[in-house]
Amino acid sequence: MSAPSTFGQQISQKRKQLEMNQKELASRVKREDGESISPQYLNDIEHDRRSPSSDLMVRQFAEVLDLDPDYLFYLHGKFPTDVTERNLPPEKVRQALVAFRRALDQKK
Repeated sequence: MSAPSTFGQQISQKRKQLEMNQKELASRVKREDGESISPQYLNDIEHDRRSPSSDLMVRQFAEVLDLDPDYLFYLHGKFPTDVTERNLPPEKVRQALVAFRRALDQKK
């Protein structure tokens, strides 16, 4: 089986692998206000119609599903706040991305 290509596919695949239904997973992932997400919201995420609304949610998916949070942030297409809050200058961001791409190229 190939690796999922989207955040939603990864969440869906791992949830099913753990034999967890959407209602169960949704009850374990909280919004910023402390309320659980709805099964419909989770369904929308799994079908790539919506995205998690916060880093908190991405981290909870990682914890509940035993996934690497950095990989989920990558699939989500965002940098986590512990990176963005550093307020790096453009040159530092460019250098980091060049180093990241070099590391990827070395893996080929």
